[in-house]
Amino acid sequence: MKLTCSKDLLLQYINIVNKAVSNRTTLPILECILLTADEKGFVMTGNDLEIGIKTAPIEAEIAEKGEVAIEARIFNEIVRRLNGESVTIETDDKFAVTILSGTSEFKIMGQSGDDFPSLPEVEQEKIYSMEQAKLRDMIRQTIFSIAQDGSKPVLTGELFELKNTSVNVVSVDGYRISFRKNELLMGSGETEVIVPGKTLAELNKILSQEEEDTLSIYLTEKHILFDLGTAVMVSRLIEGDFIRYAQSFSEDYKTKVIIDKSELIQALERASLVSRDNRKTPVRLMIRANGMDITARSDMGTAHENVSAEVEGDDLAIAFNPRYLIEALRSIEEDSVKMIFMASLSPCTILPVEGDSFKYLILPLRM
Repeated sequence: MKLTCSKDLLLQYINIVNKAVSNRTTLPILECILLTADEKGFVMTGNDLEIGIKTAPIEAEIAEKGEVAIEARIFNEIVRRLNGESVTIETDDKFAVTILSGTSEFKIMGQSGDDFPSLPEVEQEKIYSMEQAKLRDMIRQTIFSIAQDGSKPVLTGELFELKNTSVNVVSVDGYRISFRKNELLMGSGETEVIVPGKTLAELNKILSQEEEDTLSIYLTEKHILFDLGTAVMVSRLIEGDFIRYAQSFSEDYKTKVIIDKSELIQALERASLVSRDNRKTPVRLMIRANGMDITARSDMGTAHENVSAEVEGDDLAIAFNPRYLIEALRSIEEDSVKMIFMASLSPCTILPVEGDSFKYLILPLRM
């Protein structure tokens, strides 16, 4: 194999496929990036057997076809530090790789591409399409409430409820539920899948923020494929039944609060300064007709804050882990939010003042 391409373009695509390179494995081939040059063009692939990423054809001058697997870490470091504008990559019949650029020449050993695992085949029949920026926001606005332990594997991923015109993304960790809804550009019937949190975290790093950039989603029984145009990501799905989250939400309330989001976040952050452990020393909310009093007490001292709000219904005292409230509120773009409560030991639901684009449910703590 012999090819020449732009250093900046090569580095851009290395950074994309690196998201699917394994850092901890007993199989050295999974620590590699596969470089392939054939009649279709020059592409790179990473695959850790859970996530696989393959780039779209990269602009390059191909002098000789072939493929080789190169250890990703050293390849990335070499290319990043090259001082030339273009890079020439050449391999011999023993998979030794020569990298030339500017005043530099490197020779490193590669591996046969035959040993590199192929990406799973995903039939591209039923298509779901949406703006990349919207999916990026939905993941950011829900991923913080994925379960961190593996005792319930389905909760280590996010539920995607795909419909003809919309998609819901839901995460649950046992203490809270995060729900986001958005429109699809195209749908192919109703289905639902559970996508691993790791996949979504890595996907979010390569999704575009440009409004005009879209992606297509394809599904099989065990895999999901995200086609970003610049690259495709294939991931295994989590098998099992997601919890019936919808029944946890209710529009009934005894106390309703409409409050400025930023003011509430700042008050919660200040109050939680006296707490070393948010679980053992929660913040206490006292909701009255004129607003919300926020207090925190610990061995370090006490804190008190007051935030004005529109309050409807009964007075209420309730306590929360402040981090759970802050993370939910930070993910909301609206200036004000609606919070509804039933009782001191019943969950709080955070909603938009108008519409149904998001819902966050948070369990309280005993005072």
